[in-house]
Amino acid sequence: MALSASTNLPHSVDRVTEVFVNEDFLRHTSELVGGTLESFAVDGDTAGAFSTTTVRTVPTTRMPEMARKFVGESLKVTQLESWDAPAADGSRRSNITLKVSGAPLDVSAVQRLVADGGSTRIELEGNVTSSVPFLGGKIAEAAEPMVGKALKIQSTQAQAWLESH
Repeated sequence: MALSASTNLPHSVDRVTEVFVNEDFLRHTSELVGGTLESFAVDGDTAGAFSTTTVRTVPTTRMPEMARKFVGESLKVTQLESWDAPAADGSRRSNITLKVSGAPLDVSAVQRLVADGGSTRIELEGNVTSSVPFLGGKIAEAAEPMVGKALKIQSTQAQAWLESH
């Protein structure tokens, strides 16, 4: 299943990047959906190319019953992000991979933070797949809206975070 989302924030790419790699912000967004931030690590200097590893536990209460039968009450989600160094105009790109422990789901996406004057356009394109024979398509289809919402929450919460911090 394809993921696609786009939003604009009235802040620079540098500021948006700072928020997306802020442990307190990641804890806030995890708790907002009823989950917990288990760990967060940054490898490298965020002024250039770097990577992050975020591990969260998230509830499955909003997933369809069919999916919850497979995965239980909560999921451990490991999010790996590989960020490119800023382009000449300040724009950035990150390759995102989500691994869900105990669930046959894989998510891969590309997130672009596009400099637009003093604002940032966040573009996300990706795919949700499942390796379960016969049911994989249905599992991915059920998970796709939840993954899309989670990634959208990050963007919308970034706006509120930037305005209050």
